[in-house]
Amino acid sequence: MNIAILSRDSRLYSTRRLTEAARERGHEARVVDVLRCYMNIAAHKPAIHYKGEVLDAFDAVIPRIGASVTFYGTAVLRQFEMMGVYPLNESVAITRARDKLRSLQLLSRRGIGLPVTGFAHAPDDVEDLIKMVGGAPLVIKLLEGTQGIGVVLAETQKAAESVIEAFMGLRANILVQEYIKEAGGADIRCFVIGEKVVAAMRRQAKEGEFRSNLHRGGSATGVRITPEERSTAVRAARIMGLNVAGVDILRANHGAVVMEVNSSPGLEGIESTTNKDIAGMMIDFIAKNAVEGKTRTRGKG
Repeated sequence: MNIAILSRDSRLYSTRRLTEAARERGHEARVVDVLRCYMNIAAHKPAIHYKGEVLDAFDAVIPRIGASVTFYGTAVLRQFEMMGVYPLNESVAITRARDKLRSLQLLSRRGIGLPVTGFAHAPDDVEDLIKMVGGAPLVIKLLEGTQGIGVVLAETQKAAESVIEAFMGLRANILVQEYIKEAGGADIRCFVIGEKVVAAMRRQAKEGEFRSNLHRGGSATGVRITPEERSTAVRAARIMGLNVAGVDILRANHGAVVMEVNSSPGLEGIESTTNKDIAGMMIDFIAKNAVEGKTRTRGKG
């Protein structure tokens, strides 16, 4: 097969590993900078141009689209889909997962365990919003934040009010969530491919920090997950319509709760922690499921 990898940088660990895994299995793999693609949106022959050439020979495409280029990146991916190229994750599913509020609403509708979450627009409603999610301490998140950026732990009512009002003053969209204290600054990243959790790791925040992201200095270890956690991760990915997803789960007293479903999970942390060939599994999934001229959408909303 001829596989396109949509990535801004061929030197990134995940991009490099996917390229290697594809070539090891006898496939052709080419890294394509999504922002250098430009599209001919024609009724009968949609096309993608790239640095002066037409990209028309790909069987499958792997989107590694950063959050900052979601709009343009998913537009390019949608063009590949219109041309009959098989996407590892579909554009509509990526867009769905990138919208934190929309994704939580979809997961909630399907009965997935979540932290109590609030969303409001008017500053006059802040006090009641805080009360609604159980009071301080609580977590305040920018809807557009990634890798732990724009996530604040407010330990008191006054601090929560100040942070929320500051964000609202900047016209930023935020979520307010209960703080799962019993998680102890740790979460579990479940890596889902198809209908299986193929690997999992426990991420622990560094001392004095509550965000467990590896980009924030957190550490990772292998973990054995429960059947409930496994089922929750697979269901969450399916609801989003994602073939490949990183599902972040907290262990709350009342069971597993989903914090986020990542449509473009990094490979470095999970591969180095578990010693599993995750990139190879992703390529194998494509080889098994790619059908020329067909895409599919598994989620709704």
